[in-house]
Amino acid sequence: MKKILTLFAVIGLIAFSSCEGPEGPPGPPGYDGIGTVYENVPPNYYNFTTGNNFRVRYVFPQRILDSDVVLVYRFGGVDSGRDVWEFLPETHYFEDGTRDFSFDFTFSDSFVDIYLNGNNLTDPELDQYRLNQIFRIVVVPADFAKSVNKANYLEVMKAANLSESQIQKIKL
Repeated sequence: MKKILTLFAVIGLIAFSSCEGPEGPPGPPGYDGIGTVYENVPPNYYNFTTGNNFRVRYVFPQRILDSDVVLVYRFGGVDSGRDVWEFLPETHYFEDGTRDFSFDFTFSDSFVDIYLNGNNLTDPELDQYRLNQIFRIVVVPADFAKSVNKANYLEVMKAANLSESQIQKIKL
């Protein structure tokens, strides 16, 4: 009986180890890299006006994964020769400490909406915040976003191993 079981085991091992079938169809394209960055570059500025209800939308070129999150940064100027990227939500206050206006955003798997809300958004003093705005939209896995200081754009880029040359330019 032992010899018969051993014989079946050897035959089974040979039969299953030598099975080779045709190659299956290719899978869907993979997610290359840990993140993607989009930026609207001049002259493609975002403007927040009454005409767009102080809201702008960027539609992703392809749907993002359910496990991804979106981080948004607004270009705040240049300091000591380096670009300053301000993490949203971003709130500005009056001198008395009350809220003046805020930038915020919402996102889905196909778009991100960036909006401005506040007291008197048509005040000409807010033009520097409403008009000719540049944003960087960063898409990263949620697990990655938990492990990095999201408020620091440079840390996010370094941790995601992304360079300036990999930023995808948005043309409006």
